[in-house]
This record gives sequence, structure tokens and C-alpha cells, in this order.
Amino acid sequence: MSIAAPLPRTATPLLLLFACAAGLSVANVYYAQPLLDALAAELHIGTARIGAVIAATQLGSVIALLWLVPLGDRLERRRLMAAQSVALVVALLGVALAGNATALLLGMLAVGLLGTAMTQGLIAYAAAAAGPHERGRVVGAAQSGVVIGLLLARVVAGGVADLGGWRAVYVLSAVLMVVSGAVLWLRLPRLPVADAAPRIGLITLLRQQPVLRQRGVLGLLLFTAFGLFWSSMALPLSAPPHALSHTAIGAFALVGLLGALAAARSGHWSDRGHADRVSFAALLLLLLSWAPLAALPLHMGWLVLGVLLLDLAVQALHVTNQSLILAAAPNAQAQVIAAYMLFYAAGSGIGALLGSSLYAAYGWNGVCSAGALVSLLALGAWWTVSATLRSRCKG
Repeated sequence: MSIAAPLPRTATPLLLLFACAAGLSVANVYYAQPLLDALAAELHIGTARIGAVIAATQLGSVIALLWLVPLGDRLERRRLMAAQSVALVVALLGVALAGNATALLLGMLAVGLLGTAMTQGLIAYAAAAAGPHERGRVVGAAQSGVVIGLLLARVVAGGVADLGGWRAVYVLSAVLMVVSGAVLWLRLPRLPVADAAPRIGLITLLRQQPVLRQRGVLGLLLFTAFGLFWSSMALPLSAPPHALSHTAIGAFALVGLLGALAAARSGHWSDRGHADRVSFAALLLLLLSWAPLAALPLHMGWLVLGVLLLDLAVQALHVTNQSLILAAAPNAQAQVIAAYMLFYAAGSGIGALLGSSLYAAYGWNGVCSAGALVSLLALGAWWTVSATLRSRCKG
């Protein structure tokens, strides 16, 4: 009786490269958030209009998901990464040198476009480079880098701006992207372009991919809940009796980072056939996290626990969602990632818009009640789909 040889695994240095490069890329999309007051003061942008900086970045992200990210299925990925790295460096330097509001907005549009394209392109690249038996593990590693970059971007931007001004943030990032682009060019594996799927319209893709539809809806609800919390958390913390500084409020991102890292093995569990169990556990944790979050007025420790549970749940389900949709469309990975991230962007936007409005009208309890309701809807949607699939299997 012969013993099967172990299946090959992606080398750890390559996993670290995907994670670090994805983290550096996505951070560019979020650096501006703690810098809005400095941008408004130096470039003479009114308080009512400074939100356009974030809107321009998000618009660039959406354009990237619709146009740039799907190119990864049709072009040689390594050359595409190199071209996007060079263009992103130029965009970052353009922001650093911006002398008026128009130049800043155009630069931010380009940074959002190219930062998002590189981030999601790297995740699709990682999935394409991995074997089917470890795709969830590899995607989970790359996605961990994205979460780290997303959460730490605000902290790093604030610290660098305090030392050298807001322009120093974008100069430093341009230097880091030069280094990252060079390492990617030297170390990324060359992958064949043959048998890549032709460009498929979003509606057609959703019609052809039931897993994408189901996981996309879960992603939309998941990030609506996530956006509800993170867009409004600073409001009660900056007000009496807490009256925390921006630095102290930003430190809660480090708590979220611990929760996100704890979920890193969710992709590995999905590879082993436990995607449904991970999904149920993550959705249940998401719902339960709103209880300690709502207890913020009682003690700050409850907020720490709630942030930990929330980010653990979000990261675990996010990685599981991506693992499943990538496995379902092996020849159109960049396109399905782009489509899924549109659900992500829509959910994040809805949550951000609702968060501050709900807080103004109903206070922190209103935000937490809405978050719990959205989380319950997500759990119900998953349960309905799973029950339908189980009944079909029995039939």
C-alpha cells in the first residue's frame, strides 16, 4: 500500500510578500482619513467640502473594481503589477505635491484607483499561484495583510504627519511602493495567461455564479455592520465623559488588528471543507459582538471585547467568502474578486452613511441596535441558503 506524497505548499516567504505588498497597497486608500483637518487648513478647503477627498478615493476604488482588477484574468499578472506600481508611485507624488484642491482630488482619485487595483490584484494573484488544496490558506494570508494595512494606515498617517506634515505621509508611501514594486518584480512567480476567461459583464457573472451571489450578499451585510461601528465609534469616545484624544481613539484599531489576526486560519479551515461551520461561527460572533459594544457607557473594557469579537468575525467570514468564490471560478479569479469587492464597497459605504446619522438621531444605542439587526439579517440569509442546499442534497 503506497502512501500519497504530500501536496506542495506555497513557500512562507512568498506568502509574506503577498501579505506585505497587499497591506502597503491598501493603506494608500486610507491614509487621508486622519489628515482631513490638515488638508483643509493648508489647501483652503471648506469643512463642508473636505469630505470630497474621501469620496474621490472611494470613487477611484469603485472604478478599479469595475475596470482595472478584472484585467488580471487577461494580462500577464507580473507585468500588470509592475505597471500599476509605477503608476501608483506617480499618483502618490502627485498628492504630495498638490498645491490646490483640484490637484489633490485628482491625485486622490488616482491613489484610490491604483491602490485598490493592486490590493485586489495581489489577492487574485495569490489565489492563482496556489493549488486548490491550499487556496483558502493563501488567500487568508494575503487578506491578513490587507486588514493590517487598513487598520494601521490611520495610526501611521497620524504619527508621520505629526512629525513631518501630511505631505511626508505620501512621500514615505511613494518610497515604500518603489521598494515593494521592485521586490514584486523580482520575486513574484510567472503565471501563464492561457485559458483565462474572457471579460464577463457584472450581471452575467452574477447570473452564472450562485456562490458569488450568495457570498456577495453576506459580504454586503457584513461590511454594513462593520461600517456602522467604525464610522461612528469616534463620536461617543471623543465626547464626555470619555473625551479621548485622536491618538487614543486610533489605538482601538490595534485591538481590531488582534481580532483580525486571530481569524487568519479561517481560510485553512475552508480548505478542509469547514466553510459552513466557519460561516455560522463568524455570523454568530458578529451578532453577539454588539452586546459588549452597546455596554460602552458602563465600562471601556466592554468596547475592547466588542471590537475584538467584531473584527474576528468580519475577517473570518471575509476570508471564507473569498476562498469559496475563488474556488468556484478558477479561470476568472480577478473578475469574481472585483465583483465581490463591489458588495464590500457598497456595504462599507452604506454603513458609513448610516452610522453618523443614527448616532445623531438615536445615540450609541441606536447604532448598536442597527448593527445587531444587520448582523441578524446576515445570519438569517446564510441559514436560509444553507437550509435550501441541505434539503436539495437530501432530495
